[in-house]
Amino acid sequence: MEINTGNTAWVLASSALVMLMTPGLALFYGGMVRRKNVLGVLMQCFIILCLISLQWVLFGYSLAFGPGNQFIGGLTWFGLNGVGQAPNPDYAADIPHLAFMIFQAMFAIITPALIIGAFAERMKFSAFIWFSLLWATLVYDPICHMVWGVGGWVRNMGALDFAGGTVVHINAGIAALVCAIVLGKRYGYANKPTPLHNIPFTVLGAALLWFGWFGFNAGSALAANGLAANAFVTTNTAAAAAGLSWALLEWWKTGKPTMFGTVTGAVAGLVAITPAAGFVDTIAAIIIGLSVSAVCFFAVSAIKPKFGYDDSLDAFGVHCIGGIWGALMTGVFASKAVNSAGNDGLLYGNPGLLLIQLKAVVITVVYSFVVSFIILKVVDMILGARVSQEDEVMGLDLTQHHERAYTILE
Repeated sequence: MEINTGNTAWVLASSALVMLMTPGLALFYGGMVRRKNVLGVLMQCFIILCLISLQWVLFGYSLAFGPGNQFIGGLTWFGLNGVGQAPNPDYAADIPHLAFMIFQAMFAIITPALIIGAFAERMKFSAFIWFSLLWATLVYDPICHMVWGVGGWVRNMGALDFAGGTVVHINAGIAALVCAIVLGKRYGYANKPTPLHNIPFTVLGAALLWFGWFGFNAGSALAANGLAANAFVTTNTAAAAAGLSWALLEWWKTGKPTMFGTVTGAVAGLVAITPAAGFVDTIAAIIIGLSVSAVCFFAVSAIKPKFGYDDSLDAFGVHCIGGIWGALMTGVFASKAVNSAGNDGLLYGNPGLLLIQLKAVVITVVYSFVVSFIILKVVDMILGARVSQEDEVMGLDLTQHHERAYTILE
């Protein structure tokens, strides 16, 4: 099989775009926490970039995409054995297998990083490392194989997930809820304000996420073609619609639109369009973007206060809820006219696809919730997952890393 250099260049460039999303996430989350914890968040994101890069090339990629059963791959490709410069026609017929592998590596890296938003400011660094490694291996890799791997259970059902609404966002978002529940609330959460310490950090992080998301979604076409262009346009359109609608919702609800709300809405739009980007048209992207803001706004402003869980940075409220909405809307708006390799959804006479999408959501939520709970409980039993109250009050920057993010010269 002949290598297509244009497609290869696009996939490699997209891999770099997706890689940038994890440092972008570090800034996005880092701006939201208190100043005594900002380095802790940056460190967690950066160490995941290191840790999961190694896990992926050693055995994670083989478990996620390698030959196996309908639930998980085997270890045939351990250490990238058999993963070389020739294409693998099961996944991409005209780019090197290595290019596909490294593109998928960036998804595997950012997914556990998203969970950080739920336990920010209170998890031990040692526990965080073990939880992230075990979660990537026992939750991300099997879900990835089931949804995207050849012979995967959810893939064989006919579920559509163009770029990771199920594999990445629902998967990480429900695990985030588990972490928030098991670790409990931050000290003083109920009666002490926890203001964002650096909104410009968060805006810069959101901008980098939006930028990188073009690689995330358009790169998932695995070719520099019309489908990539469609995914690029729908991605930008949904993010814009969601950012605008969140600002309008805040304006109506509180009398003032905020910068933080606007970037939160844009990220929610990016989450929701992810499973749909290569299956829906631009008008559908606008509808998805406008509607997901209302859904996620309700989740973070009404559901979270009602149940009282401390999802510190709204990883569950934005990523899981937004991912579920996007997966279901894919079942409504998907069209073979956009992507002949996909399917028609409810709007085009096929209500069965919506039911399949719902099944995929339920499978992901149940599996990720249960296994994430077990992993965190085991880590907590062995290492203790949460820092002491004294360390939490002092901040993770000093207690976990012996550093300060900011120094004030007298």
